[in-house]
Amino acid sequence: MYLLVLVQVLQSALWGVHSCPAVCSCSYGTGGKAELRSVRCSDPGISAVPVNVPADTGKLRLEKTLISRVPRAAFYNLSDLRFLWLNYNSIASIHPSSFVNLKALRELRLDGNLLTSFPWEGLRDMPRLQTLGLHNNRLSSLPAHASLFLSNITFLDLSSNRLTVLPAELLDLWFPPPGQQGGTVQRRILGLHDNPWLCDCQISMVMSLSMSLGSPLVLMDQLLVCSRSVDQSGTLLSQSELSHCMRPSIQPAATRVISRLGSNVILRCEATGYPTPTLTWIKTSAYTDCCRNNIFENSDQLPRNLESFMQESPRVGVRWSIITLNGLSYKDAGEYRCQARNMAGLSEAPIKLKVVGVTRLSRLPKRKYLKAPLKLSTKYKRPNQTTSTTSRPPEKQNQILQNVTPSIIKIQTAANLLFKEFLTEKRPKINITDEKK
Repeated sequence: MYLLVLVQVLQSALWGVHSCPAVCSCSYGTGGKAELRSVRCSDPGISAVPVNVPADTGKLRLEKTLISRVPRAAFYNLSDLRFLWLNYNSIASIHPSSFVNLKALRELRLDGNLLTSFPWEGLRDMPRLQTLGLHNNRLSSLPAHASLFLSNITFLDLSSNRLTVLPAELLDLWFPPPGQQGGTVQRRILGLHDNPWLCDCQISMVMSLSMSLGSPLVLMDQLLVCSRSVDQSGTLLSQSELSHCMRPSIQPAATRVISRLGSNVILRCEATGYPTPTLTWIKTSAYTDCCRNNIFENSDQLPRNLESFMQESPRVGVRWSIITLNGLSYKDAGEYRCQARNMAGLSEAPIKLKVVGVTRLSRLPKRKYLKAPLKLSTKYKRPNQTTSTTSRPPEKQNQILQNVTPSIIKIQTAANLLFKEFLTEKRPKINITDEKK
């Protein structure tokens, strides 16, 4: 009986692996070293993601259906899936956990849907993903945190959407600043055309840098049409001004400052860029010495923006700023960052401030008095008599010692004379005893 049940379970499992859904078509093709099962479902009557797709599917195409949403863990049993095409459906929402367990997926296409947003954090469930197609949707914004999940993407198609601004964090990902580049620069293909872009510095830099020799970014279409051209203050930018956009470069007056407790200190930095960058100061960390932790028990949360600072722009493209710290305490020690920002990007420079000084006095220094040539014996003092050397001023003690010292010297001299006389008197007695013998 048990063997019969086991056989039925195995048959159903094999049927689930190798069977093809009734509304889909299945075929085999070459995918690397082994044959790759391909499943295509394009029946207009399909309104939900099929749940009986064979587990060994390597390529799944759900196209031109009435599917409007992708639920959570919709493809969980397809751990071998490499290509997932969901083109030209009616998908308007995707759960952030829709792509759980797709660790082998290399390509995800969602072209021609109704997406107004995309769950960028869901890309963490697809560590091998390299191609992401979002062409012809309704995306109106690209969040800054999307750059955290796009590091492995080498083909990104955002064309024919409603995007207006590129976040500066994406420029840092696609064009890393000098000193932050890895060993090999990864080339990326990017589709940005057919969007109502604002002609700001980000778009200008993408266009100019993508046309430079050896650029890590290649645009699918070099012609980007801008609907309007504004900068941060709302004034129009000409094409000649856009060509001069430059990411901020920041230089502090000093990167390490050591100052005494209670003193005043000035921290200064200067930034260049176009448009002229704005500067802000941030305290990112405090002094972390083990012996002074009690100083920071009630300190504010870090990092925090500093409000009281001054900045000036002597000319276009240059701005400097200073922050003054008066009456330094140990709470002022730590790391400060001068941050420069304009439409072309963001840069910052750290400045470390160390406060040194005496924290406490172990004990007061002893007063030094003149040492007496001889110490008076207290052996002959009365039992109820007490003396206090600290109750007399040092001047009176010196006078008493000077008066007593000559008397003591005279007494010692007299004692020496008496001792000599005593010795001379004993000699005759020794002679008498010798004669008797």
